[in-house]
Amino acid sequence: MSDTANAAAYLDLLKKTLSASIFDQSRWHPAELGEVRGRIGRYALKWLTDKGYAVMNPVRHSRDEVEEGKIWTNLGFTMVGLKRLDNVQACVEDVLAKGVPGDLVETGVWKGGVTILMRAVLKAHGDKDRLVWAADSFEGLPVPKDDQDGHDLSKVEVLKISLERVQEHFRRFGLLDDRVRFLKGWFADTLPNAPIDRISVLRLDGDLYSSTMDALTNLYPKVSPGGYVIVDDYYSWPSCHRAVTEYLAAHGHTPEIRPVDWTCCYWQVPEA
Repeated sequence: MSDTANAAAYLDLLKKTLSASIFDQSRWHPAELGEVRGRIGRYALKWLTDKGYAVMNPVRHSRDEVEEGKIWTNLGFTMVGLKRLDNVQACVEDVLAKGVPGDLVETGVWKGGVTILMRAVLKAHGDKDRLVWAADSFEGLPVPKDDQDGHDLSKVEVLKISLERVQEHFRRFGLLDDRVRFLKGWFADTLPNAPIDRISVLRLDGDLYSSTMDALTNLYPKVSPGGYVIVDDYYSWPSCHRAVTEYLAAHGHTPEIRPVDWTCCYWQVPEA
């Protein structure tokens, strides 16, 4: 098998593992009290849940829902699904092939799956220079600033993944090294002074209007011509869509925005 074929096989298996789409169990759905018949059954479920156990209903989601990132899988390292992982890989490989300068950045990393893939693509293609930046509070989402900022997910515990846990996930895949940098804190605090010079692929997954605008304001000017911008919740979060629309209009940018799937979009920064 050629080096190119080996790299492709490695990255394909990695994406299936990161998204958990390789496992049938990734489609299992946590049982809820309203789904359980009888008082004894509901009591048993509550008792097990209080003890820290997860009771799962098998195959509640279709394979397509898993691959398109429409569920929060319990087994994966990312919830974005295979289509969005394919998009990240394609964008990174394109900037590598064309020599577009700059590092790889994601704002909002959850368990780290997308940034793990970014580092893996660099490794698979023998890149020796670029860095991968993972920017996150590592404490979950912030409280929305107002009603227009977006849904309040600040109390959702499953979204609160610590920096140490994300670093451990990189370590499991043999990808934690000095080429991976972490920016811990709210975007408004960390991004204005982030020591990032140039960016070739910028992926935004902050959901809220304020988080998306913070990322665009501080990082978009650093994206090299020919580089890519990916916005995860462009089609599904009106607050995110509004931030992108307002930022581009305010700066006179008119890129060709293309869909990745039901929620994500991307575009290539045109040459000057």
